[in-house]
Amino acid sequence: MTDARPMLNVIQEPAGCACGEHDGDLPELDVRPIPHRIRHGSVFGALSAIGSGEAMVLVAPHDPKPLLAQIAEREAGSISVTYLEQGPEAWRLRLQRD
Repeated sequence: MTDARPMLNVIQEPAGCACGEHDGDLPELDVRPIPHRIRHGSVFGALSAIGSGEAMVLVAPHDPKPLLAQIAEREAGSISVTYLEQGPEAWRLRLQRD
C-alpha cells in the first residue's frame, strides 16, 4: 500500500552560505513573535500571496515539520522548500511556488 498524501520537495542542504544576505528581496515572514494558535494561518495567508516562480523566507522557532506537512497537503506539491538555517535559535526556510 502506498501513501497517497502529497509531498513537498524538501532540500536539506543550505543554499549557498545560508547567511541570508543572498536571498535578494524575498519577503520574509518571522513567525516567532506570532501567537502559536494563529501561526500556521499566518503562513498560509503569506503563501497565498506568492505567485508561480516566486518565493518567501519563513523564520520559525523550531523545525516546522508539522507545518510543512500541512503545506504539502494544501498546496498539492506546488511548494518547494530549502532549509537555509537549521537552528538552534531559528530555522530559516525558503518556500517557493513551482
